[in-house]
Amino acid sequence: MPLVRLRLSVLALAATSLACNALVPDDTSTGTGDDTSTSSPAPPDLPPPGPEDIVVATFNVHLFFDMVCDSGQCGGGAFEEAYSMAEFNYRADQIAAAIDDLQADVVLLQEVESQNCLDALVERLPQFTTAYLGETGFTASIDTALLSRLPLIEIRSHGEAPIPLPDGGSTHFARDYLEAHLDAGGHRLIAFAAHFKSKNDDDPERRLAEAQAARDLIDLAVDNYPDALVVMGGDLNDVPESPPLQAIEADGGTSRVAAELGDDDWTYVYDGETRALDHLYLSTRSGGGSFVDGTARVLRTPGQDGWGGSDHAAVRGTFRVGG
Repeated sequence: MPLVRLRLSVLALAATSLACNALVPDDTSTGTGDDTSTSSPAPPDLPPPGPEDIVVATFNVHLFFDMVCDSGQCGGGAFEEAYSMAEFNYRADQIAAAIDDLQADVVLLQEVESQNCLDALVERLPQFTTAYLGETGFTASIDTALLSRLPLIEIRSHGEAPIPLPDGGSTHFARDYLEAHLDAGGHRLIAFAAHFKSKNDDDPERRLAEAQAARDLIDLAVDNYPDALVVMGGDLNDVPESPPLQAIEADGGTSRVAAELGDDDWTYVYDGETRALDHLYLSTRSGGGSFVDGTARVLRTPGQDGWGGSDHAAVRGTFRVGG
């Protein structure tokens, strides 16, 4: 079944860096968030998908907060921001334009604070008829989310499930590990959205536990639905060849699609060093589809390290459904 892809030219905004959380002045007029001071860069040159292809992307939008200060400590160097209406609308417009330019059927998001934030994106992106937030329930939480053009069959949350630590004891996913079952033209697509423990206040043992549990859940999905196309993506906060990514790729059971890009797979810059922290995986154990070679892309706004105002680049790949 061919998939219809819409374009939202009204959301073509310049992807301005938010490194200093400077959005628009509080007194900007209408609160529409439109910034007409600079022209938008041209959309990226992306490989056109075939009629049976599914495009999946992952994008850490970077601290998309709403207008409510849940923590009671906002601004002035505090973790949480409470945007003015003009700032919130600008940020929502900016993120929505970046998502639209991904030209994807399924988008896995990280660092979306609340349902209000997700609703603002959906309002601007009507092509996504499926939207879900993996709310952790913590104050000023930055959560995983999913947007899809495909009909939702079911969605499962794994955020509260205990997972064993390598050296004993247990933990849980740092943010909800979402499992969305989608109808891709009569084929089942299972997409997992992840955001593992950050390297700030690092806990590598926990991140390894997350990776091992993530792989177990991918394998369980394949066992239950062997004819499904099973993918996983997100900000995994670790690099290729690290123990967490090795756990995900153990025994060749998954394939990291951006590996075909070589050294151009990086999605983040820390202390002047490029690192691949955001990843898309295909389960190679499933019989429901394949990755289309040559379609992996890391998207960065021209002249910047990240995409759409984020400090992270986005990752995109095309998958072919069916055996």
